[in-house]
Amino acid sequence: MGYDGVEFAGYFDTPSLELKKTLDNLGLKAAGSHIGIHDLEKNLESTIQYSLEINSPYIICPGLPKQYRNNADSYKRTAELFNKIGETCGEHGLLFGYHNHHVEFEKHGGEYGLDILVDNTERNNLFIEFDTYWAEVCGLKSLDFMEKYEDRCKILHMKDMNDWDDQKNVEVGTGVMNFAAIVERGRAHGIDWYTVEQEEYEQDSLKSVEQSLEYLRGIV
Repeated sequence: MGYDGVEFAGYFDTPSLELKKTLDNLGLKAAGSHIGIHDLEKNLESTIQYSLEINSPYIICPGLPKQYRNNADSYKRTAELFNKIGETCGEHGLLFGYHNHHVEFEKHGGEYGLDILVDNTERNNLFIEFDTYWAEVCGLKSLDFMEKYEDRCKILHMKDMNDWDDQKNVEVGTGVMNFAAIVERGRAHGIDWYTVEQEEYEQDSLKSVEQSLEYLRGIV
């Protein structure tokens, strides 16, 4: 199909060396892995080792239970935890990131939750895998946050919506998101990966992700 890599959300008990062999045979890179907060707290060393064995440079927390983000103090405690996780990842040559949804754009003491995380972590300890769809769902502009975070925004989730009211997830380039401008801003800030994400399909899922790739190839 032409994709450069894949991002994982679970390994489904696949041994790391088996997965690495499959990636190599397909000519694909590991473009990061979503690892839940429980495993990050309890199994970080084994998580890091797996990432090293599949040559994946990124470990990404895909979201947080409510107790980690229900007020400003919770976000600050989470930021302290993220600093420790990020520092450990860095000692092994890996980068640690966080993936937003909509809840991180709720304000606590006048600040977005995502901003609290960014402002209370060291640059080397946490990057943002910015989900463009969820920012726009909240009535915000992806471009504004990309400009604010600059090089701390290393990966973009490219996820389109059919219109501003229905907000149904559709193939990238077929909806209302301005991905040409997003890619232009990403190029200026050195984005590492433009990752297609789709959760709803009206056709075969592989045809959908191929259609998204064809569009992105024309603008990236």
